[in-house]
Amino acid sequence: MKYKIINEQAIMVYFEDHIAETIFQQVQQLVHYIHSQKVEGIEEVIPSYRAILINFDLKLITPTEVIRQLNLDDIQVEDLEKKGNNNSTIYLPVWYGDSAGPDIEEVATHNNLSIDEVIELHTNDEYLIYMLGFMPGFPFLGGLNEKLHTPRRSEPRTSLPEGSVGIANQQTGLYPSSSPGGWQIIGRTPIKVFSLERDPMCIYQPGDKIKFYAISQAQFNQIVEEQLSENFDIRKWVSKEHEYID
Repeated sequence: MKYKIINEQAIMVYFEDHIAETIFQQVQQLVHYIHSQKVEGIEEVIPSYRAILINFDLKLITPTEVIRQLNLDDIQVEDLEKKGNNNSTIYLPVWYGDSAGPDIEEVATHNNLSIDEVIELHTNDEYLIYMLGFMPGFPFLGGLNEKLHTPRRSEPRTSLPEGSVGIANQQTGLYPSSSPGGWQIIGRTPIKVFSLERDPMCIYQPGDKIKFYAISQAQFNQIVEEQLSENFDIRKWVSKEHEYID
């Protein structure tokens, strides 16, 4: 671990130069430690795959004082108290292929797979959420099977529908709202994963895992309809109990 003062109001802490779940856990430990120190003047602590950005108010504290109070010169992350494991696995239904997944055939062809094999491989694993970014609720996920690695589209689309699930190189992820995008879209979830009207606004957080499961177009339409109801219970579709679905 090393740190660098990147401007008069920010310090970046760096970990090893690759993406791994062990590094993610160290990032989370240090974030938890920084919050626990309650240093006056620190305004934001923003984690990523392998780094942490610490923003502070220069009127209240200097970079040198941040470093001193957090003991960044001597701290050993492995000695820090491990953050309690309150993370969840979020199960997300996905309608694969057809109009919901216009690029699934491209992913299959690129990897010498059938469409059914793409769906099976994509739904087999749980994907760790390393961070949220790009847009509210967009999960950067790790753990995509190398048999599904596929380059981004050569020509990004100007608009992707909300809930689009895609693959880009070694990552998979989903678009919480309509957006331009260059990922290979293989399906779509009907679940509104981010909403300003909900508390919490996002149904997952960094450290949680996402597991996708396949549904039909009819089930997709059913969930869309159910979400229009004031009594919609999102837990019916995003918890392990989803397995009762026909």
